[in-house]
Amino acid sequence: MDFAPDTTTTEITERVHEFLHERVIPAEPVLDEQLAATPHEWGFRPVVQDLQAQARAEGLWNLFLPDGPAAGASSGTRRGAGLTTLQYAAVAELTGWSPRLAPVAFNCAAPDTGNMELLAHFGTPEQQERWLDPLLDARIRSAFCMTEPDVASSDASQITTRIRRDGDDYVISGRKWFATGAMNPDAALLIVMGKTDPDGPRHRQQSMVLVGRDTPGVTVVRPLSVFGYDDRDHGGHAEVVFDDVRVPATNLLGGEGEGFAIAQARLGPGRIHHCMRGLGMAERALSLVRERARTRSAFGGPLAEKGVVREWVAESRIELEALRLLVLKTAWLMDTVGNREAMTEIQAIKIAVPRAVQRILDRAMQVFGAAGVSADQPLAEMFAGARALRLADGPDEVHLASLGRAELRRP
Repeated sequence: MDFAPDTTTTEITERVHEFLHERVIPAEPVLDEQLAATPHEWGFRPVVQDLQAQARAEGLWNLFLPDGPAAGASSGTRRGAGLTTLQYAAVAELTGWSPRLAPVAFNCAAPDTGNMELLAHFGTPEQQERWLDPLLDARIRSAFCMTEPDVASSDASQITTRIRRDGDDYVISGRKWFATGAMNPDAALLIVMGKTDPDGPRHRQQSMVLVGRDTPGVTVVRPLSVFGYDDRDHGGHAEVVFDDVRVPATNLLGGEGEGFAIAQARLGPGRIHHCMRGLGMAERALSLVRERARTRSAFGGPLAEKGVVREWVAESRIELEALRLLVLKTAWLMDTVGNREAMTEIQAIKIAVPRAVQRILDRAMQVFGAAGVSADQPLAEMFAGARALRLADGPDEVHLASLGRAELRRP
């Protein structure tokens, strides 16, 4: 068994590591200054656009997407970097060191990554030309509208948004929330999941349609915060109402009744991205703890000499190393046997990683004291993100139930 990364992974992670530490992390205070200067604006600040231009010039662009011809016949560019899931996992971990800036700098930020994957795999050539090309170029952003405020959206059969066929159109009515990125005025595309056949089989009731943000009947109602953080620099999370929104039938993504299957195809790779970024957040937290423990003294000596701090660091290192191996194994399985065969591992990392990252960040905040829960350090915001991941893409309990059921069925 060889644990060494291949040459492609080594080369790309070295370049991303250099870009991260020389350009991205030093740009974090610049982002804070620009946010303070424009407190009422949503969307990317100039520092993000500068980083994107630099990353694109260095070929560090769309790293999450496998290689292939561009969507539009006229663009002549390549879609992605040609990385496998396993190779990209190492990149995703590095971007977790700066979750506010690194993913967007490389055009590898959610929800655009998942939406681009959907368009690449299920979109028609016309849909790809209209929506995928500008997303690949970062000329627009997008949002994924699945979660609803009035039902348990982890049970897709409860989704109430209606997508009704009317001649050559679909008419959409419903209310969504936590549509990440939808507050951004550049979020030109909304991918909406709703029911086209409410009386059909449980997993054949749903479909997905592509909706332009400026379509009559679309109302972005309000922003939503997570533990008080509004993610204003990324476009926030929005509540969106669809009031008899009419789109051409050609805006259907895939076929009618395929919405649930398409959602599962989207969420599998996304969980790898989320988990590896989470491990990157935890690694940065540990690096901050090491510096803090060596330089901060209390009760007669540096924190690094306190037994409890050493235990916290040891526990964190053990959890990090174990879970990184599990996530990398999951990525390898997805590359070799496919998402369906890797479902057990995908569910396992979705449960285990956010919980562990939350614990590691909690210990780090304890080491930093009051500074740890303040905005002077990135720990509190990272903690909020890790906690939210225990709900995003399905709550822990849903994955635990499914994983337990699968385990008990094994011979």
